[in-house]
Amino acid sequence: MARLSDGRERTILDSINEGVFTVDRDWRITTFNRAAELITKVSRREALGQQCCDVFRASICENACVLRRTMSSGRPVLNATAHIVSRSGERIPIRISTALLKDDAGQTIGGVESFQDLSSIEQLQKELKSKYTFEDIVGHSSAMIKLFEILPQIADSSSTVLIEGPSGTGKELFARAIHSLSPRRKKPFIAVNCAALPDTLLESELFGHKAGAFTDARRDKPGRFALANGGTLFLDEIGDISPAMQVRLLRVLQERMIEPLGSVEPLKVDVRIVAATNRDLAKLVREGHFREDLYYRIRVISLRLPSLSHRKEDIPLLVDHLMAKFNRIQGKEIEGVSQEVMAQLMEYEYPGNIRELENIIEQAFVLCRGRLIELHHLPAELRPSNPSGYGGSNPMSLRSMEKLLISEALRRHKGSRSKTARQLGINPSTLYRKMKALKIDFHR
Repeated sequence: MARLSDGRERTILDSINEGVFTVDRDWRITTFNRAAELITKVSRREALGQQCCDVFRASICENACVLRRTMSSGRPVLNATAHIVSRSGERIPIRISTALLKDDAGQTIGGVESFQDLSSIEQLQKELKSKYTFEDIVGHSSAMIKLFEILPQIADSSSTVLIEGPSGTGKELFARAIHSLSPRRKKPFIAVNCAALPDTLLESELFGHKAGAFTDARRDKPGRFALANGGTLFLDEIGDISPAMQVRLLRVLQERMIEPLGSVEPLKVDVRIVAATNRDLAKLVREGHFREDLYYRIRVISLRLPSLSHRKEDIPLLVDHLMAKFNRIQGKEIEGVSQEVMAQLMEYEYPGNIRELENIIEQAFVLCRGRLIELHHLPAELRPSNPSGYGGSNPMSLRSMEKLLISEALRRHKGSRSKTARQLGINPSTLYRKMKALKIDFHR
């Protein structure tokens, strides 16, 4: 099939928001429009003449290609869904439609496929429904890898889980991932912030009430335990509940029965409890502020999430993840952050952890009008106090950033070069050369 070269036809194709490409009977790409370039991150020059499966690397290329189905049957396909992998390695959900391509004599000379990027729709659905999966947790530091390794086994059990870690480390995200991976995933996930409500309201919120139980109780209201029946109940900030509420909660966990306010009949519930706290519960137990029996009842399985300052090698990955997220939500095409911004983000200690990093990137997105986030887009506390450096010192160079990442990884693996190299995705010999070049102390 001759390659489309007419300027008008190219202009028309490039004006379409959906990706469009055509192939000949040998499955070689003959047309590739501008939207296809933007979605796949592959240029038209690179795509033309290539096998379509080599460009798209789609989930259906191997044995369920819709264009192949159309070429075989002669029937078009409308609105099939699949995932492709972009040049940058990003997994992109798409909607596909296909049709035959014929010459003036009515002979089939190839096929045409249009595809729409569904990333923004998928992201908005997640924002609205708050449905998260294992894939939403980002990290490749040793601390995160250890958590990733055990999370499926934890999810598969029905045991109560306690997630501990500083504020902003993603405790609810882990709780949702546990639920999404568990046999209970088709049932509700209900979250309650125990620190946000006084005792009387929290009791009604958790256990429900009957009409007339108190002055404003005009109708029966099911509690969060009843709403989560068959699913998972996430009790956030459990370290802040009162001693009286601790007693009630302990009884529910022991008997798996709740008693709504104003009711005389207990109600049986089947709920998995995932609790979380940013406080040191063991210390609260020693000081007599938290019941020891409740502590061991909720801490059947324990997860401790690291602060962001203890997993700085994850910052570039988190920044990429947040950039992609805000590009989809805000409809922008910001390509990344400048070297100086990344250096500053790597140096910062993040008292607010991942939540603070997310706020920093979101603010920068609002202020950025170009293709790259620069220093002046960052919050004031992260900007240099003078034009020549950060607080009087020079910005961290790429060499310094690499040294920091390798040193952090070595520290976490107690100096093991083989484990460090495996985590960083390089050969031990490459790690050895980098350590020598960067003058990283082997013994330390």
